[in-house]
Amino acid sequence: IILNYNVRYFLEQCVISVQKALESIDGEIIVVDNHSMDDSCEMIRNNFPDVKLISNNQNLGFPKGNNLGVSMAKGEYICILNPDTVVAEDTFTKVLEFAKAQKDLGIVGCKLIDGRGNFLPESKRGVPTPWVAFTKIANLYKLFPNTSLFTKYYAQHISAYQTGAVDVLVGAFMIMKRELYLQVGGFDEACFMYSDDIDLSYSVKKLGLENYYFADTAIIHYKGESTVKDQNYMNRFREAMQFFYNKHFRRSFFFEYMMRMGAFVFVLFKAKTKSEKIYPKKYLVLSENLSLQQRLAGIFKKNTILVTEISEKKLNSQLIKTNEQTEVVFDGDVLSFKSIIHLMQKAADPKITYKIKPANTSFIIGSNSSEERGEVLVLD
Repeated sequence: IILNYNVRYFLEQCVISVQKALESIDGEIIVVDNHSMDDSCEMIRNNFPDVKLISNNQNLGFPKGNNLGVSMAKGEYICILNPDTVVAEDTFTKVLEFAKAQKDLGIVGCKLIDGRGNFLPESKRGVPTPWVAFTKIANLYKLFPNTSLFTKYYAQHISAYQTGAVDVLVGAFMIMKRELYLQVGGFDEACFMYSDDIDLSYSVKKLGLENYYFADTAIIHYKGESTVKDQNYMNRFREAMQFFYNKHFRRSFFFEYMMRMGAFVFVLFKAKTKSEKIYPKKYLVLSENLSLQQRLAGIFKKNTILVTEISEKKLNSQLIKTNEQTEVVFDGDVLSFKSIIHLMQKAADPKITYKIKPANTSFIIGSNSSEERGEVLVLD
């Protein structure tokens, strides 16, 4: 189930990756479009005729849109997937194998990385009690990463490389049995932003089932926590937590106090975050296609090097040679998504950004910051 809203090129790349990951699985792809103003629906109809498209005449929101998609699904398992994600070719086979081995299965999530190969901590989380929510707002989990009192929001008792039970998983990637999704009522359509996946995870936990973070596969989630971290973000976060408490617990005056304290610390230390614009000095094109390199060189007007020996060792040797800001362009006609995701993680570095040209397309796409929306360069 892929809920889309105005991210046509990210959606196309996502569907390409999902199709490859479903080649050995009996599955279906359902795209629910929340009244996009771009040509998302036309692209799906033209490029992916086998994809089931639900085109809404209004923006129904995240919970209702996903619920509509699930209502049309036929599979034993469902995957809730953001359109700004890229899955590896073996992601679903690995996760399903793990899921089928669990006797107390709730929801399974996996490792999420951003567009620069960095681990996204929201891949695994704890129940946001008033204190836990405060540690998130006040950034205490970053200041005291080795103190369990402050590290529950992002379930830091489990490392990014360790599979284990956690309380809450992120709505960008969730796999569970369709029957279970329907049993708990799916996403609560009264939810505020930021709490729908928390609410669904906790509703499953209340049935005595376990939610699992599965570390043996990684996917790209470009936007990550894409909202600018300003006062409005803090207010929406507070509203989301308040919805969660009102639904599952009684009203908490302690929560109100902790949120006010958190807001004070947030405004004092965080303020409005802006990502610096990145201007690469050099480009590495991992491809066997000389014409692609020449085409990009004409567009970038900077040193653009074709790397035909595509390996982790060769990429690292190229990157070690320079201290310049470098952008790596992966050619999806040559490289699998699994290989791309692997290389992004292994070569993650502040001086490196990444873009992908998905197979059989004429655009390159990526994101230089999980704080901002991604970038698309159309080659035609």
